Amino acid sequence: MHEDGNGDGRGSGSPKSLGGVDPGSPSGVDPGSLGGVDPASPSGVDPEFLSLERELTVLLRRARANQGEMAREVHPDLESAAYGLLVRLEELGRQRATELAAYIGVGKATMSRQLRALEQLGLIAREPDPADGRAWLVDLTEEGRTRVGRVREARRARYVSQLAHWDRGEVSELARLLHELNQGMAK
Repeated sequence: MHEDGNGDGRGSGSPKSLGGVDPGSPSGVDPGSLGGVDPASPSGVDPEFLSLERELTVLLRRARANQGEMAREVHPDLESAAYGLLVRLEELGRQRATELAAYIGVGKATMSRQLRALEQLGLIAREPDPADGRAWLVDLTEEGRTRVGRVREARRARYVSQLAHWDRGEVSELARLLHELNQGMAK
């Protein structure tokens, strides 16, 4: 998973499985096998964090591209940024716009604009919140639920195919570590 094309999925790709050789490392050596010192890394920077930064950069770049593709699969006119809102609604059901804005990390004006666009596409509907007449609850329409479910199922099938050579325990560990990373970054 390296930007230079390395890590294309041949073999396990794990530095440990390659006997301390990491083809993605600038030096070709697993930084962990040198007692934390990578001769090719800038002085004073932990090679583990350089590697993490590099891999996250690639992952996030690919995730942005994939999110755009998935958004277009849901609806050709759907903005990439709005796809996450639809996934959140599919997972948790009806929510207030303010809760969605806080989760996504945008302001009320941006959230209102995105929700209006999703409503015009027929993917969401709003209804008054019975607990507070001033607030609105947002939920997927049946059409929205069907489209998002279809796209998410196709994405999971791609993960299964792309990671077929991985042990299920490794997949579980990756999910656990990503969850931990996400929790830590949310604080």
